[in-house]
Amino acid sequence: MNRDEKILKLKLDIIFKRIFGDVRNEDIIKTFLEDLLELPPKSIQKILIDNVELVPAFIDLKFSRLDLKMKINDSIVNIEIQVNSEPYYNDRTLFYWSKIFSEELSSGDEYDELKQTICINIVNFNIFNCNEYHSHFQVMEKDRHIVLSDKLAIHFFELKKLSKKQNKKRMEDWLNLINAETEGDLMDIQDQTTIPEVKQTIVKLRELNADEQLKAQAFYREKRLHDEASALGYARREGEKMGLAKGEAIGLAKGETIGLAKGEAIGLAKGETIGLAKGEAIGLAKGKLQLIEELKNQWLLDGRSEKEISELLRNFAE
Repeated sequence: MNRDEKILKLKLDIIFKRIFGDVRNEDIIKTFLEDLLELPPKSIQKILIDNVELVPAFIDLKFSRLDLKMKINDSIVNIEIQVNSEPYYNDRTLFYWSKIFSEELSSGDEYDELKQTICINIVNFNIFNCNEYHSHFQVMEKDRHIVLSDKLAIHFFELKKLSKKQNKKRMEDWLNLINAETEGDLMDIQDQTTIPEVKQTIVKLRELNADEQLKAQAFYREKRLHDEASALGYARREGEKMGLAKGEAIGLAKGETIGLAKGEAIGLAKGETIGLAKGEAIGLAKGKLQLIEELKNQWLLDGRSEKEISELLRNFAE
């Protein structure tokens, strides 16, 4: 086998559903979920897959999501593969969880009949600012960390954070398998794994890889997903350009308003300072002239001569 040969990717939604949505692969599905949710082996007794059928027209659609919903023992599990990054993905996941959770309660049922609902999101992009590839969310009290109810569980598995080094958890074999893109990746996983069901999945994936019609569908589906990513990227860039232009216009207008107000305040303050200084100088000069005139008149009244008065005024000025 050629290690560099490209394979059908399990992270591609239609291929994922071919294996994990096939009731004939019940043992694989049970072990996969037990390992992903870190449940004890053989703890899943029964599985009922609700949406097994894959509508052919789905492959041709953009901006669509393929999920896999199943009943496991007394719980509801919804698995979603997401290749392209999407805004508000966390909020969308919470909305989907609430929809699935509430739909299980029939009219007239008691609230305690609501089933535990688990959403599993396997995503090909980073969501959280952390190194861990697995994030498990529940509803709990903020300070005491008491879980409000075990009926909500949302898991995120970020494939970009996986390492191909020696695994520490069983779930990593499955996630590396979902992340595999070449025959060499499959060989490495097959050599390292101790999980029989992982090896069985590799065999089935190779069987699917031999189906030329399915390969053509997968290629077309992947192209559609690339088109979606391009469209979303273009919309985001255009939005950023518009936001920048609007921001500059608003900033300029606000800057002019603030600048005008500050300029007026500064001008007023400086004007007051200069005006006060000039006023004091003029007032002093006028006061001095007035005083000289008063002294001159007084000295004339005292009978002093013009020459004597001139001499006195010269000394006064100095």
